[in-house]
Amino acid sequence: MSKSTPVSIRLLDREYTVGCEPDERDSLLAAAKLLDTRMREIRGSNRMAALDRVAVLAALNFAHELQQLRDENSGRDRELSRTLGDLNRRLDGLFDTPAR
Repeated sequence: MSKSTPVSIRLLDREYTVGCEPDERDSLLAAAKLLDTRMREIRGSNRMAALDRVAVLAALNFAHELQQLRDENSGRDRELSRTLGDLNRRLDGLFDTPAR
């Protein structure tokens, strides 16, 4: 059983300590770097922008991107199911044909 360990991350020059599993540390640090970059982009040159507003906008951007990816995957899944169904029907038709 793995044990959660504290990891320090920096977002907009503020340090936060969060717990995570040791094997998830690198992924958490990469996510924190991505979030920090997005928050800096949103804040831009307005150093006085409220941190909570910047954080909410970054979260909303990531949630929107996630929803778009889910929608795309759902469309691909439907298309793949349709294609596999067509192929199965063709194969069934080949095997149902009497041999000459």
